[in-house]
Amino acid sequence: MKQYTSEAETEILNLVLRERSMAVSEREWQHRLRGYGYAIRDTTEGRIVTSLVRGSLLCSLPAHAA
Repeated sequence: MKQYTSEAETEILNLVLRERSMAVSEREWQHRLRGYGYAIRDTTEGRIVTSLVRGSLLCSLPAHAA
């Protein structure tokens, strides 16, 4: 996965991290993200934000958020 982030990826990461800070558990966080059409996939490269609609990989989560 590429190391630089676009403006769209930055917006997605901000949303994902904001939702993580408001969730009391991993399960609640995953549920909240589904409402926005996102999911977190665990890969050998780390945790990746994916689109539920397209199934595409969107951006990597920073290590501190994993």
